[in-house]
Amino acid sequence: MNNINSKENRIHSCDIKPFSYYKCIIPDHFNCVPMHWHSEFEINYIREGSAEFICGEEKFTSSKGDIIITQPNVLHSIYPGVNAGQVYDTLVFSHEIFGSSNSDRYISECIRPLINGSMKIRTHITPEHHYYPELEIIAENIFACAKGNSPQLDMLMRSELIRLFWLLETEAETAPELCRADSIIRPALEYIAEHFNENITVSQLAASVHLSESYFMNRFRKHVGLSAVEYISHFRIDKACKGLIGTKKNVLEIAFECGFHNISNFNRQFRRIIGCSPTEYRNKITLSLSTAEPQS
Repeated sequence: MNNINSKENRIHSCDIKPFSYYKCIIPDHFNCVPMHWHSEFEINYIREGSAEFICGEEKFTSSKGDIIITQPNVLHSIYPGVNAGQVYDTLVFSHEIFGSSNSDRYISECIRPLINGSMKIRTHITPEHHYYPELEIIAENIFACAKGNSPQLDMLMRSELIRLFWLLETEAETAPELCRADSIIRPALEYIAEHFNENITVSQLAASVHLSESYFMNRFRKHVGLSAVEYISHFRIDKACKGLIGTKKNVLEIAFECGFHNISNFNRQFRRIIGCSPTEYRNKITLSLSTAEPQS
């Protein structure tokens, strides 16, 4: 059994470089970002297009120029809109980038509450926001530093991140206690991520959070944006996409590893969600990666 869960296992930061930068294109690079969480902060800067975001209790459609900030351990997902795609920059960074001394009052009073969730800053910043002109410049500077990837630019990035959060904390709010939805959805997502290559039923998911099937299905759709069955399909196809890109395994082997025990059903679901066959997807992404300029 795969020992994974929807707390993201990817390591985005280390002691000498507490951040990771990604240039992302949905659905060309990957079909979606399934609901998950991680212990780092995340900033998405939308360059083109739009997508459907869920961040905690918030659901919205992104647009060009939007800045989207996710605090640590907040459930979040990104799905492409109907006949739409999105190009965006992502920075995932550890709170260590702000400094690690708990005796520093700015860490204890301004940063720590953002980490533990007791203080909430704005998630979705649009061009209509009153601070947007300044926030846009800061975002451009942050991602220019991330792409430049040098110790000197790391220093400038840190100052720009501090400036960004200083502005956003001028309108921060005290966050509510852990919501009921979080206690329902998070264990169900963990169950799916651990058992995705097995047969999963709604009754099993409902039992994992000690709820009736009907109540669980309603809450899951409300807070995830998809039915549990549809989410499982997207999760499996996302795993299949990673297998097609990251391994040389054949399509049949990948399908079975991702919980599909009928290759016809796998091909049908893959085409429905991704828009092409698994082989076409692998060839397209391989070609795209081979011709793309390398990121430093």
